[in-house]
Amino acid sequence: MTSPHDAIRAAAGDGWSDDPATIAPHLVDWRGRVRGAAAMIVWPRSTDAVAAIVRAAAAGRVPLVPQGGNTGLAGGATPSPAGDAVIVSTGRMTGIAAVDVAGLTVTVGAGAILADVQAAAAAAGLAFPLDLAAKGSATIGGLVSTNAGGVQVVRHGTMRAQIAGLEAVLPSGAVLDQLAPLVKDTAGYDIKQLLIGAEGTLGIVTRVCLRLVPGPRDRAVAWAGVASPDAALALLRRLRAEIGEVESFELIPAAGVDLVAAHGLRPPLAQAAPWQVLIELASPRAAGLTEALTAVLAAASPIDAVVAQSEAQAAALWRLRETLPEAERRDGVAVKHDIAVPVPALPGFVAATTPAVEAAFAGSRVLAFGHLGDGNLHYNVRAPAGHDSAAWVAANGAAVTRLVNDRVVAAGGTIAAEHGIGSVKAAELARLGDPARLAAMRAVKAALDPLGIMNPGKVLA
Repeated sequence: MTSPHDAIRAAAGDGWSDDPATIAPHLVDWRGRVRGAAAMIVWPRSTDAVAAIVRAAAAGRVPLVPQGGNTGLAGGATPSPAGDAVIVSTGRMTGIAAVDVAGLTVTVGAGAILADVQAAAAAAGLAFPLDLAAKGSATIGGLVSTNAGGVQVVRHGTMRAQIAGLEAVLPSGAVLDQLAPLVKDTAGYDIKQLLIGAEGTLGIVTRVCLRLVPGPRDRAVAWAGVASPDAALALLRRLRAEIGEVESFELIPAAGVDLVAAHGLRPPLAQAAPWQVLIELASPRAAGLTEALTAVLAAASPIDAVVAQSEAQAAALWRLRETLPEAERRDGVAVKHDIAVPVPALPGFVAATTPAVEAAFAGSRVLAFGHLGDGNLHYNVRAPAGHDSAAWVAANGAAVTRLVNDRVVAAGGTIAAEHGIGSVKAAELARLGDPARLAAMRAVKAALDPLGIMNPGKVLA
């Protein structure tokens, strides 16, 4: 008699393995804090193969865990320790179709790497306006499934805003075909929107039609020191009012710059500042942005500022920001939070929450950095200097997170701004989420995945 796993192997053709050594790298999340087990991993090459795998899994009630580049930070792509799941990797679905220059779109496989999509768009004189540090390994399917953000959300929005069409396999094995890039479509529910941000709990994304924008012809990058998040927000508002074209606006505390400097990168400013911002402006026109940015900074009188005079200098400034998460990780384990509050409330949130956390947990050190323009902070709490960071986080992490999350929700914010809920935050979402929203989410899950085979244990506790 054929077993459910045999049926899945047959559906996968030559794209499967049950070798423990082959599966091992897919059983732990990027941070190394969530570990699981799996019966096997499959690598389908096409939507039809994914559909066949899902049908076989549904018939045998085998849990499936979709996985892209495995760069997620909330355990959303890691199987449970039960060991009965099959990982469905999109690693072979990497196709990138010809760019539609007239329509400003490109259709790609779910396994396409973000950096490769950016390069394909650039070769056609266009740009895909979503960028993040993991672009060399993050896949489009994973970015869709977490509704990823990154450093350009302030101007272009999250991944949801970049999707013109989508194809996915639903838990029944049926193929949802909403791939056509229709600008207008009022024919009932837009089902593809449910898949965006669902973290693989409602289906497996197979192909995506992405929106592109005209490539930049002018670009300006600067690093400035300011006295406070309030001063940073005032500078952002001034830039928008006097120039526009704000592509990125990143907020970094002095402690973050010090961490990066400790790992070999030179601080950009000669004069110390408690808070610092990385600014990028971009335009599809020759707009004299470097000169305009220099003039605004001169008039705003920050503590100190440097404006990049070449692409190499701009890249060096961005390297500082992109190195910060890795520098923090090397420094030790921290209690990490990916939160967002309304932009006007962000300075007040930082001013009130940071001393509250550091008072409640003596010696702890808050490191809050991120995307000021869209209200998203990586609000991380480090152990007291000289302590065993792993032991401190194990003892205090849950209480720290509860305190931070309670304050986020009280400020009208969210505990998951761009990394998703996964398994790590599912209990906190159940505790703090809007009851009506949670009830609707559970109803959708039950309707589309009545057998509960699609990425179980993620998002909904």
